[in-house]
Amino acid sequence: MSGHSKWSTIKRKKGAADAKRSKMFSKVVKEITVAVKEGGSDPDGNPRLRLAIANAKGISMPKDNIERAISKGKEKDSANFLELTYEGYLSHGIAVYIECTTDNQQRTVSNVRAIFNKYSGNLGTNGSLSFLFERKGIFTIPQGDLDQDEFELEMIDAGAEDIELEDGFFSITTAMEDFGKVQKKLEEMGIEPENAELQRIPNDTVKLPEEESKKILKVIEQFEDEDDVQQVFHNLEISDELMMQM
Repeated sequence: MSGHSKWSTIKRKKGAADAKRSKMFSKVVKEITVAVKEGGSDPDGNPRLRLAIANAKGISMPKDNIERAISKGKEKDSANFLELTYEGYLSHGIAVYIECTTDNQQRTVSNVRAIFNKYSGNLGTNGSLSFLFERKGIFTIPQGDLDQDEFELEMIDAGAEDIELEDGFFSITTAMEDFGKVQKKLEEMGIEPENAELQRIPNDTVKLPEEESKKILKVIEQFEDEDDVQQVFHNLEISDELMMQM
C-alpha cells in the first residue's frame, strides 16, 4: 500500500470510529461557509462548495446542517474567516504542516504555538517546510459495484497518478492541477467520493520506534482537536503494525 493510500485509510477508519463527530461537522461547516463567501451559494457554479458538500455527506452530516451552513455563508454579518497555515518541527525532526480556518488569528497562532512549546517543538516561519511536502489531490471512493478495471481506466484517463483498492475503497491520487478534472469526471459518472481533498504529501518520511511514534501522534491529535485547525500533515512514517493499532 502506498503512503498516500495508507494515510487515507487511517483517516477513514479514524473518522468512522471517532466519537468527536461534532468537531468533524464543525470543520466542514467552516469549509462550506468559506466556499459560499468565496464563490456563491450555488453548488453548480461553485466547485469548492460542491466539494465541501460532498465531504459533508461523506461524514453523514444531515441535510439540514448542510443547508444551514450554506445560509450562514450567505449572511453579510457572518464571520469572515481567514485561511492560515503554520509550519514547524516536533521532536525527532518530525515536520508538521497545519492548515487553519479562523475568525481570530491571534487566538489561533497562540493555541498552535502553545502545543509546539508544550512538547518541545518549534513553530517555524511560513514557507520553511514547503520543500518537504507536495500538494496532491486525494479521493476516497467506495468500490460498491464498480468494475475495478473499467473504473481505473476512466480515472487514469482523467489524470489519476495512482489508484489503490484496499478494504473496499479506492484511493486515488492526482497532481494538484488535475484535481478538478478527476472531480469533474466522477461527477459525470455519478460517483460521490466519501472524501475528496487536497493534501500535503511528504516527499520523505521519518521512521521512529513504535513508542516514540505514538507520542508524536498524540501531539498531532492535540493539533487536530483545536477548533481552528482544519488539517494537519506530517512526515512521520506510520508502520502497518501501528496502523492496525489505530
